[in-house]
Amino acid sequence: MPLQEFSALDGALLIDKPAGPTSHDVVDAIRRHFGIKKVGHCGTLDPNATGLLVIVLGRATKLSEKLMSSDKVYEGSIKFGESTNSYDADGELVASLPVPPLTLDQLNEAAAEFVGDLMQTPPMVSAVKQHGVPLYKLARKNIEVEREPRLVHIYNFRFSAYSEPLGQFRLACTKGTYVRAIAHELGQKFGCGAHLATLRRVSAGSFNVAQAIPLPELWKLTPRELEKYVVPFLSLARV
Repeated sequence: MPLQEFSALDGALLIDKPAGPTSHDVVDAIRRHFGIKKVGHCGTLDPNATGLLVIVLGRATKLSEKLMSSDKVYEGSIKFGESTNSYDADGELVASLPVPPLTLDQLNEAAAEFVGDLMQTPPMVSAVKQHGVPLYKLARKNIEVEREPRLVHIYNFRFSAYSEPLGQFRLACTKGTYVRAIAHELGQKFGCGAHLATLRRVSAGSFNVAQAIPLPELWKLTPRELEKYVVPFLSLARV
């Protein structure tokens, strides 16, 4: 495609998403606010998750699959002693158990067991579809179905601090990894249950949240001012 066919708004926006809106909410709001017809995102963040959301604009939406396949790095906290149906703080509490005495070393020994290839079963409260129906819709009806485990890879998983019942961690993984499922499994290992309390995506591929514009700041920009924040199409194609 000749260079002159690309506009200044054919590219990617790096957004620092706050807790609250869904990834689709952000896409929809950008489309309406700036009058851009084609807008997509490269990897969903749950509503209460924060951090890097890669948004693609115009012709760059054709690169969404390529960009979505990149590795991710997250930071967050896991709360031990409480299990929820969604494996995170958004879900309903299903069990509450005493937390055994845990040390940072014990947490990291358990975390190390997740490093490498991992067959992961998607949570029932997820957007994964079963016969065309998202699992979360079945979960709302208290219907649980068999889910096909998926192969993911955990490059690194370490806790940096622990103050009962919260452990602070950093995790690097392949696309499609459910960090909340790892939190749930970790709680099972210690016999007390656990859920993902907070999650922040700090990087996706070569992009870092430090490069991103906070979402509230985005709405202050004019379409012309927006252009300077767009990673050009040709730069994305080389990523």
